[in-house]
Amino acid sequence: MPKTNNMKLSVWEKIGYSLGDGAANIAWRGVSIFLFIFYVDVFGLDPAAVGLLLLVARFGDGVSDVAMGVIGDRTNTKHGKFRPWVLWSAIPLGVSLSLLFTTPDFSPTGKLIYAYVTYILFTLVYTANNIPYGALMAVMTGDDKERTSLGSFRLAGAFAGGMVVQSALLFLVMHFGNINPTIDVTPMEDARFKVVVTAPQSVKNVRISTKDEVALFSTPDNEAAAGGDKKELDTGWSFSTTKDEPHTFIVSNIDALAPQDIRIIDQKRGYSHAIYLMSGIMALFMIITFFATKERVAPPPSQKTHLSRDLKDLITNRPWVILLIMGLVFCIYGAIKMSVTVMYFKYFLHNELLAATYMAMLMGISIAGAAATSPLGKWLGKRNLFIYALLLTGALNSLIFFCGPEDIHAIFVLGVGSEFFSAILPTLFFAMLGDAADYSEFVNGRRATGLVYSAGSFSTKVGGGIGAAITGWVLAAFAYDGANPQAIQGAIPGIVWLMSWIPMVVALLGAAIMLLYPLNQTKMTEITQELARRRSTAENA
Repeated sequence: MPKTNNMKLSVWEKIGYSLGDGAANIAWRGVSIFLFIFYVDVFGLDPAAVGLLLLVARFGDGVSDVAMGVIGDRTNTKHGKFRPWVLWSAIPLGVSLSLLFTTPDFSPTGKLIYAYVTYILFTLVYTANNIPYGALMAVMTGDDKERTSLGSFRLAGAFAGGMVVQSALLFLVMHFGNINPTIDVTPMEDARFKVVVTAPQSVKNVRISTKDEVALFSTPDNEAAAGGDKKELDTGWSFSTTKDEPHTFIVSNIDALAPQDIRIIDQKRGYSHAIYLMSGIMALFMIITFFATKERVAPPPSQKTHLSRDLKDLITNRPWVILLIMGLVFCIYGAIKMSVTVMYFKYFLHNELLAATYMAMLMGISIAGAAATSPLGKWLGKRNLFIYALLLTGALNSLIFFCGPEDIHAIFVLGVGSEFFSAILPTLFFAMLGDAADYSEFVNGRRATGLVYSAGSFSTKVGGGIGAAITGWVLAAFAYDGANPQAIQGAIPGIVWLMSWIPMVVALLGAAIMLLYPLNQTKMTEITQELARRRSTAENA
């Protein structure tokens, strides 16, 4: 590991580092957003079985986070402690992600076993990649201000990677899954259309919809069974084609319809090929991160490997304990907002498709929020900025409560403003974990960077789970039932609360806790200068 007191990082090194989180978010957001629906609708697994699978794997993922932190701290190579893991895991991570979205023709039991094996494999490889990647930030530079800047680059890369997979994946699924069928459209009475589809090949589980996902689909048999009740219709229909055999659908809720407006996708092939491409891009970005970065901060030369001492240092590290709680808080905050957004647009604003535009705008402003964190952190200090960001994001979010279905522009303005300040929180969090590692070295003369970051990662995953649980509890308290229109209307107040003031309460709690954080900018400057002096003395000894 190079020994140098030059702690300033070039823009190119920061960009190279940010590509790693862009890659990680291609994997993580791809799995978080699309895997459940892939398992249930495409792979054909039972939803309850999938829920249990994700629960078991998430628990194991939390345990492996801490174990990987310990392993990373004890890795010693000519390339450093953490960079090698980014390289070693790049291709295995791409392969494991691809396997998740591959659909072998097994029995139902065989499919479930395959899902368990591949998902747990993915989480293990992801942990082996992401925990060292996060810890790498703290050892690239000992300058806490440079670390904040690096955190901004990192989160900008993360949001960009998330935007790529959220905006491109479904288009790639459509491109790779196109089966080129023959489509005939015939107008019917009551502003409906008869659509006859003939495929040139037999394909299991294709999905038919209109390109704008507005028209309602049914089959003649379904309409007969439902007595013509349009509540039984849906914006898309999944079925299996038989070569050269016609399949008939009834389409309504649309003024005009032509064959080119119909979209029919082989979801198995579409998802698999789309993920294969994304996996290749992800692995390439990880490899670039390895070659673009350097480790410059090493543990004190006299430090001996001692796991129990590392754990004791960790739980007595007050800045880290507070950050652990804050990781829970801001992930609960974000999980509540995101889990209810589509419901809010669908049932309160009566415009589900508008949610896609809203979420795309939030992702775009998140990049701006991450980029603004470094200059704002230098001006206000990281601790103060964290508190102000919590108060402002919560306040703006709470004002959504006063918006009606007609106040679309106000909802967008408030949501985008809230997300700008919300994006500052994870950017600061990961930079401040590096400060907590510095604090431990300053006080105890020991450094366990990987353990600090792994435990922080664990808190963010648990926080996301708690946030989703809170959403479920609130909806259950209002007797929400997605299959019952009257129950949905009765739960509208709960949906509005989840979109507005409930996250605000979480943000206020976080701001109060952050007041206890002891590392203000004056203290961090003292710690940075003292550690630089110690390292210089050790190098010259």
